[in-house]
Amino acid sequence: MDLREYQRRAQETDRNPSNAEEGLIVPLLGLAGEVGTLLSDYKKKLRDRDTYRLFKENVAEELGDILWYVANVATKFGLELDEIARLNLKKTRERFLREDTSECTSPYSFFDDGFPAEEQLPRQFSVEFTQQMQGKTATVFLKWEGHIIGNRLTDNAYADDGYRFHDVFHLSYAAFLGWSPVMRKLMDRKRRSQPKVDEVEDGGRSAVIEEGISAYVFSYAVDHDFLQNSRALDDELLRTIKKLTTNLEVRERSPAQWEQAILMGYRVWRNMRTHEGGRVHVDMLKRTLTYSTCNR
Repeated sequence: MDLREYQRRAQETDRNPSNAEEGLIVPLLGLAGEVGTLLSDYKKKLRDRDTYRLFKENVAEELGDILWYVANVATKFGLELDEIARLNLKKTRERFLREDTSECTSPYSFFDDGFPAEEQLPRQFSVEFTQQMQGKTATVFLKWEGHIIGNRLTDNAYADDGYRFHDVFHLSYAAFLGWSPVMRKLMDRKRRSQPKVDEVEDGGRSAVIEEGISAYVFSYAVDHDFLQNSRALDDELLRTIKKLTTNLEVRERSPAQWEQAILMGYRVWRNMRTHEGGRVHVDMLKRTLTYSTCNR
């Protein structure tokens, strides 16, 4: 039986078909009650162990009742259960279904496919981070293909928190998402052949959004040991990033892809901070970001 048919037939047994307050509160309370009963059954299972022989049957019954109330609430709000299920699967797959990048050959279409080669982010490249002291202040500069790119960076903070190495995060976005307006500007790979794309996707506003995401995630990471032992990120963090990028091409990337980009970026950043410099190797084709010391 499909969900559409189930929803229609479940509605035939509704004793309070009105969409008024009473008709809505009954299934909502019923839903809460059935969930409570399911929890109670699980408590009995924990208490009685194998002697509680009807556990599986009771779970099936309670889940059926929960499904009936869900269908009833959906109907009274003018929603289709099959569409709810479809959207939920889409959301959960985008959030939790990580891709295996170990064997990626063509992970997705790049945003700059079809543009002249000089306007594409290099598919494989390395950037060297060098730290030097200017008085008591640590500064970092980046070198790509033997040339210094961008400005010298400090932490711009009272505390030594290592944010001077934050360009690692932009490289991670490039590696895992195929996106980084900041790196496009630093590497002079802006898509000038299409002025509107250059303005919207590679311009100042998109770069500010990327820098904002980097700073926002960093403030979260500070409170979570710089993601040292993190295998997942807070849903609210990822939802905020998706909202910030709603009007940009990177909206096509899923929360799970953002999560991978951030976690790997911080893995490399922690190495960079520990060794006070090093090289970051980007492979957009295999979707990898790796670290090595400068003497390798």
